[in-house]
Amino acid sequence: MRRPHIRSVAVAVAVTTAATGLAGTAFAGPSTGVERSAASTTDATAVVEAARTAAFAHASATGVSKGDELHAQDVMIDPEGARHVRFVRTHDGMPVLGGDLVVHLDHKLAYTGATSAADHAVKPEATQAKLTAGQAAAKAAEAAKGDAGTARLVVDVRGGSAALAYQVTVTEQGTSSTVVIDAVTGKVRSNTPNSDEFLSPKLIDTLRKRGETIDPATGTATAAPSGLLGSGLSGVTHYPTSAKGTGKTLFVGSVGLTTTATSKGHYQLKDPSRYGTETRDAKGSKSEKFSSGAKFTNTTNVWGNGKTTSRASAAADAQYGITKTLDFYKGTFGRKGIANNSKPAQGMVHWGRKVANAFWDPDCNCMLYGDGDGRMFKKPLVVLDVTGHELTHGVVEATADLQPSYVDPDGNQYGEAGALNESLADIFGSNVEFYAKNAKDTPDYLIGEKLGLAQKFLRRLDHPSLDKLEGTIDYWSPETEITEVHAGSGVSSHAYYLLAEGSGKKKIGSVTYNSPTYHNVSVKGIGRTKATAIFYRALTRYMVSTTSFHDARVATLKAAKDLYGANSTEYKTVDKAWAAVNVTVANTPAAHH
Repeated sequence: MRRPHIRSVAVAVAVTTAATGLAGTAFAGPSTGVERSAASTTDATAVVEAARTAAFAHASATGVSKGDELHAQDVMIDPEGARHVRFVRTHDGMPVLGGDLVVHLDHKLAYTGATSAADHAVKPEATQAKLTAGQAAAKAAEAAKGDAGTARLVVDVRGGSAALAYQVTVTEQGTSSTVVIDAVTGKVRSNTPNSDEFLSPKLIDTLRKRGETIDPATGTATAAPSGLLGSGLSGVTHYPTSAKGTGKTLFVGSVGLTTTATSKGHYQLKDPSRYGTETRDAKGSKSEKFSSGAKFTNTTNVWGNGKTTSRASAAADAQYGITKTLDFYKGTFGRKGIANNSKPAQGMVHWGRKVANAFWDPDCNCMLYGDGDGRMFKKPLVVLDVTGHELTHGVVEATADLQPSYVDPDGNQYGEAGALNESLADIFGSNVEFYAKNAKDTPDYLIGEKLGLAQKFLRRLDHPSLDKLEGTIDYWSPETEITEVHAGSGVSSHAYYLLAEGSGKKKIGSVTYNSPTYHNVSVKGIGRTKATAIFYRALTRYMVSTTSFHDARVATLKAAKDLYGANSTEYKTVDKAWAAVNVTVANTPAAHH
């Protein structure tokens, strides 16, 4: 489950160029702490100004109106010359929830179109609040059952209307929620947990009712890989410096880890070659401040013993999974870190006491892993595809920021945009496995296959409805919008699999797949590399916070056209893959036409 997060308005702009239609070098303003190229920053400024001007000039398409200000979050420059600028919006100085948009330009900076989260003007009917900030904070505290922070006025345009509202963060025992209160009626417009939990409340309840446990099988960690043990240092050394260490993990055996030698014979579980990415020990605390975690240090540069008896074993899994995820995004798309800003993606293990989950926390900019509750959840959820899945939520937040439509009182999320978010996390999470090529966790299109569940996996991309725990669906229907997001994720996950591998029965690696289609349409795949490139480009260029499955079809078609041409096999297969999960232009809901 993703953490809904309203990005703060900033003037810093991340610039992305692409050599192969994928993300590349990033430049950002001073607030990000990233060095920038003067020439590229100058170019970015011109692109942003052209896009902002075009947005106001084409107000009927973009929904931009008087009182709006557009704040650039990302500038993407494609090899063929197209430019894309992602904006968040304020109205009369107030942040607009659901007001994000992407403006598209050609190589001459002429307007070619826009992708907007709101299809209506964002001006609220009421301009004066009837509730005070204090009253709104009290209502938020009551709704989320915690301590409310300061209430700030916003314009909420989610759900087809524009309303003046207060946004409040409510905290309770190390967790938090974002609550939006109508500033006129006092109604709770949304109450969303601020955690990116891998296991949904609905799934946990289902497992509890079935009496089923999650008890992943551990690997072996007896022998270290050749050439990995020891410091890896020679000659005159200046500290701190990189060193070659060994992680004796719980789930993937012995792995190589790049660590930091802080002095002769002293090491820290921190990777200077990957932006300083580090894993720490929360020691049972529920703090969401990475600085509060205890550093993992030792004198051998060997981390863990392959068992839970060593606190460093889970840390080795976490550090391995995080760095492999970073490697996948950089090696495949040139993406430098989760937010493409060359900052570390950190991890804290042993988070809280008897916490049966793991999640990405963007405020902490880190992964938080509980140890399990000791009953239904026997071990920390530090398996590779869990980490790849959760860190991908961070990538989605930094790009399209896909949001659920509704959250029930138990914290379960609903809506197609939220389901698409879960799907992308599964898609790219499985790609992390393919990229890592770890013999102890062989790559596949299964999610959570190492969790020890009775059905042998949590979700799968080829035939989603084989997941009976969450009731995942294979095909779109009008009811998908009111489906829990993990269950609804099957629609686009299935479309991706069909695009990559095609329909029917086949064996890939050690797993046999048999992917069905709507009306038994036959689909011939274009390969995982091309399918992944299309979905990533669609996410970064053509998706926004409210993107539905039909919108995602359009986004991936645009991406395929960019990369391979409108008459290409790839473009035609994208269209066919979506039709094979019952997402077509003909059955597009009226609101999305």
